[in-house]
Amino acid sequence: MRPGIGIIGTGMVGQMCHLANFVANPACRVVAIADLRPDLAAAAAQKFGISRVYGTHRELLADAAVSAVVVVTKRRATGPIVLDALKSGRHVLSEKPMAYTTVQAASLVEAARRQHLVYSIGYMKRHDAGVARALAELARLRTDGSLGRVVGARGWCFGGDTGRSQDNFVMTGETRPDGLELWQDGPDWMPGALRPGYDNFLNVFSHIINLARYLLGSSPTVAESTVETSGTATVTLDFEGVACVLQLANGPEGAWREGLSIDFEHGAVTIELPPPFAEREAGVILDQGGQITRLTGEGSWAFRRQADAFVADIVERRTPLASGADSVTDIALAEAIWKRQVSGQA
Repeated sequence: MRPGIGIIGTGMVGQMCHLANFVANPACRVVAIADLRPDLAAAAAQKFGISRVYGTHRELLADAAVSAVVVVTKRRATGPIVLDALKSGRHVLSEKPMAYTTVQAASLVEAARRQHLVYSIGYMKRHDAGVARALAELARLRTDGSLGRVVGARGWCFGGDTGRSQDNFVMTGETRPDGLELWQDGPDWMPGALRPGYDNFLNVFSHIINLARYLLGSSPTVAESTVETSGTATVTLDFEGVACVLQLANGPEGAWREGLSIDFEHGAVTIELPPPFAEREAGVILDQGGQITRLTGEGSWAFRRQADAFVADIVERRTPLASGADSVTDIALAEAIWKRQVSGQA
């Protein structure tokens, strides 16, 4: 039986990156959407052919046809809505960040564990076909030792133009309504003046931290970090003796530049990530002792592959590539990085 998907939040990202991709997947049915903005919900339902429209997530969760939900709401409301969905017995894919503190994140993971549910976080870069090729190359090089051992890594994210290539969504002039339950936007020890920067850091830069863990090891420690109030940062993660230096800055203009390079003694594997909404794969460059090879693909989109994987995870009861349980580590690392800033450590 095909899973019945409910989409909670029908803004630009909800429609373009999630609703359109789940509607296109024949292995599931998008049976309902929910949004506090009635005109937007109605317009999105008409565009994508959804028959059931709800004003709140609780109304959607009362629909027995919904077996899984995708949560794409304002970030501070994500945790409470996900918790309601998990407690109601629904599988969940939520946008990142999953929460603002490890305590909050752990409570969601525990709710999913109790109900034996699939709980996935929207780190779509793990689903990128280019990243999959890079992961396969790294496994081969580590096994055959042809380039020697891994000696270091560098990551970067200089945010800019998000790469939206088409307007596959509708919008209305409605303002975002108040009234949602919101979780605290940072740990108790974090001053209020730092929380907007922390929010930006989690929203943009948790992606490259998560991807570095996917490729280098799941549980690094923070060796060094410098963070500005805006969220711009330089961070060194220690992966059991392999240092990965991340340079992170975000702005609304210019080209989006993001990637990760893993250096061996005699070469490197470099991943050039596309802007987040660009419908193309990451580029992979293999340097074997100065001989450069660019690994190319077929032009798939990480968001489409993420949607397809979530449906397959539900049907096959698989652990997601970016599970809630694994993603708690990203929140813990962000907390550790910002705590160093608050305490004056470098």
